[in-house]
Amino acid sequence: MPRALLAVLSALFLTAMPSTLVAQETVTLGYGRFFNNDALGDGKDRWRTGSYTVSIVRGTDWDGDLPNRFGAVLEYRARSEIIAPANLAAPSPNDRRYVGALSVGVHSYFKRNAVEMRLGADLVAVGPQTGVGALQRKAHKLFGMGGTSDLSGQLSNHVYPTMSAEMGKTYTLGAARLRPFAEAQVGVETYVRLGGDLTIGHFGQGALMLRDQVTGQRFTGTRGDAGQGASFTVGGDIARIFDSAYLPDGGSVESIKRRSRLRAGVNWRGEKSEVFYGVTHLGREFDRQPSGQTVGSLRLHIRF
Repeated sequence: MPRALLAVLSALFLTAMPSTLVAQETVTLGYGRFFNNDALGDGKDRWRTGSYTVSIVRGTDWDGDLPNRFGAVLEYRARSEIIAPANLAAPSPNDRRYVGALSVGVHSYFKRNAVEMRLGADLVAVGPQTGVGALQRKAHKLFGMGGTSDLSGQLSNHVYPTMSAEMGKTYTLGAARLRPFAEAQVGVETYVRLGGDLTIGHFGQGALMLRDQVTGQRFTGTRGDAGQGASFTVGGDIARIFDSAYLPDGGSVESIKRRSRLRAGVNWRGEKSEVFYGVTHLGREFDRQPSGQTVGSLRLHIRF
């Protein structure tokens, strides 16, 4: 199945690529930032404990709707993530290994026959080479957050080329918008995913919406034309996992083949500023994980 997924994603890229041959001047259309931490959720420093995404959106133009041409709107994405055992000072042999990950990638957003599409590629680096584990250890020591972290069991250095795609369609239901979607990825984690998101209010109208990789929460990459006030989001999805470098074969724990996510959020937009807060319940990811976890998400856009 992973080989079939790779073939499908490669075919999608090859089908879309010819339309990028016409060179046009590009400009910066917006920025996206998204922060996750379980301290904002269930308050426990474990598993999918924290991540931060920064995106720059560039393109030839943005008129509030996706272009029909692949490559006309591009997201340049950088991510950092910490995945940790429940006890950093003395990790249990029955827990998952520590992962410090850094990634960079480029993703194109476009529309074909009213279907919203994203195609992209990332390079995901893991291991001590990233410096993520050392940075977390220093931060814990600086802020007095427990004993010294034992990082001896973290994943070794490696870089994983990763391809991914998403397709979705938005349906307007009065003041609400429903967007079912399908997603596939081959690389550092290989999976197919089905889900949907419901937005009540103006959040995201006229904006390019990006998706956080850990929680599935959506956030704006361009400002758009949405009005002021509060909006609410709910969503969920389920994935079939075929392979995960974060949970390698032969370890003391095994990856669970089916993962689920349930999420909700509130977005408030004023005249100059915008704040998003969300919570996401992540289902169990490995066989010896005793329960799921709840992480919180935050995005601030404050202008004075």
